[in-house]
Amino acid sequence: MLSEEDRTVYDWQLDVPGLGEAGQEKLRKTTALVSRIGGLGGPVALALAAAGIGKLILVHAGNLRKDDLNRQILMRWEGLGKPRVRSADQTLRAFNPGIEVEVHDENFNEENAQRLVKGADLVFSCAPLFEERFLMNRECVRQDKPMVDCAMYNLDGHVLPILPGKTPCLACMFPESPPHWKRRFPVIGAVSALVANLGVMEGLKLVANFGTSNLGKMMLIDADRSGISKIAVNRRHDCTVCAKQKGTFSG
Repeated sequence: MLSEEDRTVYDWQLDVPGLGEAGQEKLRKTTALVSRIGGLGGPVALALAAAGIGKLILVHAGNLRKDDLNRQILMRWEGLGKPRVRSADQTLRAFNPGIEVEVHDENFNEENAQRLVKGADLVFSCAPLFEERFLMNRECVRQDKPMVDCAMYNLDGHVLPILPGKTPCLACMFPESPPHWKRRFPVIGAVSALVANLGVMEGLKLVANFGTSNLGKMMLIDADRSGISKIAVNRRHDCTVCAKQKGTFSG
């Protein structure tokens, strides 16, 4: 149940048609995992905290560098040389002390993927490399957990909400990593945040069951021309990850 403090903090949000107290209670009960918490994942985590998600699991290895600071909005100068997850934890707890934050100074790998996804109700894939996103996608399909894949490159981005067994998974769309995709690429923080917030809205709508979801569609963001388009996508009957999956998620 929502506390009186919750009702005060989220007062204006409770007026959103279709959300109300019932939807806010669903958000309060939800644990969302975000990997990673850089230019994309940082704004995702902050927007989830602002919306009143109950618990955040943050997954990101490594220490903060100066070249992170143009886009990683959870970070601070005083955090340079220290674990990114520590700065993110401090920022989020100061912003919204009513949420729980769990941090992991590690990246997704074969050894930890099952454990990390098991603790979440909803997963946001914000990793820069397809190998890591493929691993999250595979594990979410295995455990029947909804995932929102968020990606950007230069002034372009995409958001793909995934319900295992009901929508295409990431492997349906990308059977293998695109050849041009690299670890380092052009980034403006505002583009990352734009893609991130569109991804968060898809996740919130899935969890709280309000608004119009874009399930079965990939959202394409063109920040150069300030445009958003959508393309219908279908499951591949020969997908090696989700072809035999039957989903049970109901929101």
